[in-house]
Amino acid sequence: MSSFTNVLLQEWSNDNHGLPPFEKITPDLFEEALNVSMEAHLKEIAAIVNNSEAPTFDNTILALDRSGTLFNRVQDTFSNLCSSNGVPELQAVELKMAGPLASHYNKIATFPGLFPKVDTVYQARASSGLNGEQVRLVERFHLDFVRAGAKFSEEAQARYAHIVEELAGLETKFTQNVMADEAEIYLELTSAADFAGLPADLVTAAKQAAEERGVTAKVQADGSTATEVAIITLSRSLVEPFLVFSERRELREKAWRMWTSRGELVEERFNLPIAKRILDLRAEQAKMHEYSNYAQYATADTMAGSPVRVKTLLEEVWNKAKVSVQSEREELERFIKESASPSQEIAAIEPWDWRFYAEKVRHKNYNLDNAEVKPYFPLPNMVHAIFDCAYKLFKLKFVLKPEWKAYHPDVQVYEVLQEQENGGADQVVAVFLHDNYARQHKRSGAWMSEFRCQYRDEHGHRVLPIVINNNNFNKPSGDGVSLLSFDDAVTLFHEFGHGLHGMLSNVTYRRLAGTSVLRDFVELPSQLYEHWLSEREVLKQHARHYQTQEPIPDELLQRLMAARHFNQGFQTVEYTASALVDAAVHQLNGEELTAVDLKAFEQEELARLGMPQGIVMRHRLPHFQHLFSGSSYAAAYYVYLWAEVLDADAFDAFLENGGPFQPDVARKVLQFIYSAGNSQDPAQLFRSFRGRDPIIEPMLKKKGLVRE
Repeated sequence: MSSFTNVLLQEWSNDNHGLPPFEKITPDLFEEALNVSMEAHLKEIAAIVNNSEAPTFDNTILALDRSGTLFNRVQDTFSNLCSSNGVPELQAVELKMAGPLASHYNKIATFPGLFPKVDTVYQARASSGLNGEQVRLVERFHLDFVRAGAKFSEEAQARYAHIVEELAGLETKFTQNVMADEAEIYLELTSAADFAGLPADLVTAAKQAAEERGVTAKVQADGSTATEVAIITLSRSLVEPFLVFSERRELREKAWRMWTSRGELVEERFNLPIAKRILDLRAEQAKMHEYSNYAQYATADTMAGSPVRVKTLLEEVWNKAKVSVQSEREELERFIKESASPSQEIAAIEPWDWRFYAEKVRHKNYNLDNAEVKPYFPLPNMVHAIFDCAYKLFKLKFVLKPEWKAYHPDVQVYEVLQEQENGGADQVVAVFLHDNYARQHKRSGAWMSEFRCQYRDEHGHRVLPIVINNNNFNKPSGDGVSLLSFDDAVTLFHEFGHGLHGMLSNVTYRRLAGTSVLRDFVELPSQLYEHWLSEREVLKQHARHYQTQEPIPDELLQRLMAARHFNQGFQTVEYTASALVDAAVHQLNGEELTAVDLKAFEQEELARLGMPQGIVMRHRLPHFQHLFSGSSYAAAYYVYLWAEVLDADAFDAFLENGGPFQPDVARKVLQFIYSAGNSQDPAQLFRSFRGRDPIIEPMLKKKGLVRE
């Protein structure tokens, strides 16, 4: 394939606001495109270094920020497709290119002569007449280079480069192993009894999963053939509701054991040795930077600043959650004692029981179950809800563009417009892709990403961000409608909050754009946006029955809101245990890691913490992709809780000033949270919005961990 005919290397920025020409992109194009674009990027870096003029902001920092346009375009397209449509051919390229891509970033960080120029501008930043955003850019680039080893000796840089390249390959393999387990291993349902208790939409999704994988009915032991077959894969979107609703305790246990053993089910896909090697290499990285462990290195560039502050927050919530979960357990035990027949009695509540009995108790206490709630949360209505809230807050309009082709028929593409306060014509501000359904070759979970970030070009024109949200909701069959649980709807709002952070970005420089913020600030826009789903006016307008379009009844809405703190102890323990184990395992130094058995470490750490019986970590180490599919959340899984402190306090600003769409507060949240990117220190941004530092009490009330 010649670079002259490789569409990835051709100009497409004028087509559909720069949306990649997905219909022309095939996996075999990426290896060449990545290699050519990396070479072009290095030539741009060489031009910066070879500039004979004294280093300045313009000829060094600005030039650095503007370099790599072609590479970024190719790499962003590649990485997004690997996650959202990672067919085997693309996975092969991903594994092959993991090392070369890591090597490329190392070459930039250690390019001979580059860091001295950056350092010269950095040392003179206070006296160079730079504005605040320019100073911030200089400081962030300087820190990026330092944390990538720019100050190391040549020998140390070579070793560091090897570490980073090896990590890239290991993290890619870890991810692909989990994806394979989730796609290929499943629980088969073949008899009518196997479907006992399962709601219709889950049965439909499970049958569809079987059809997609070519699973057909088998001859039973009695010689008969099952009339229908369905499978529960190890994707959360299938297995978690199965654990909630299945009446078959032995099947729940089987599904739970497989689900919580992802990454250690198939010998050639065992992930703990990979995780162990990743931890070894990270500890070596930290030591090279003169930190005693990786957690210290990772948190040095966060709002928390140190593992000590992380531990303080986690332990405060952990201790309160354990008290709460004990009350929840006692309530489940009373229910079982009062309602179970002698044949249904169980000696103890096991992890495969908790969700099942919690749903029963929720129904008993609030007369509430998903079968009643989900018809009022059809996916199309909830998409309208996220768009409507964005209009009321930020005057955004989402125009569906069916003629703009995406990489899969499920994906919807929108042109995003913003009304102007002066009454002028609507302005195009972004392109938005919405990929909502689970399928083979798609990573599990939910996430936001970008095909292009926002920035301003050399003429000062705002370059449009191209933002994508991925979810994994069960796709309906035929012309059916996907019905969401309330928790699913929260996920939709959460990821769209991330999306708004990218779409509304209004900074000058790419390095500071959108979600390129400190890790424990990045979850603020997403978790803040969740709050609007619980507002009565939003629910009464958009929570409508998928068949009758009748709004959710007041009485059902009251029950739904009354139950919002139900089972919060369980959910908080699940999450916080994962964050505490993450923090602990990344505080092991090199010598401690040499001898550690990760499976035993996980068990021993949970015992030390006093993990309540019947609950496990939300993510065990063999499949903890936040930690081992990349370094962004390594020693940083705590960030969701840190951001909850910020988001609960931030939403109170609306309620204290007249309501959830109060215009003055909306303008401030746009200015200081959603559009500011990393142009200022995040603590200062929050102070500018709230008028003070955050306080923890609103978060504790939100989670039901203190009495109001």
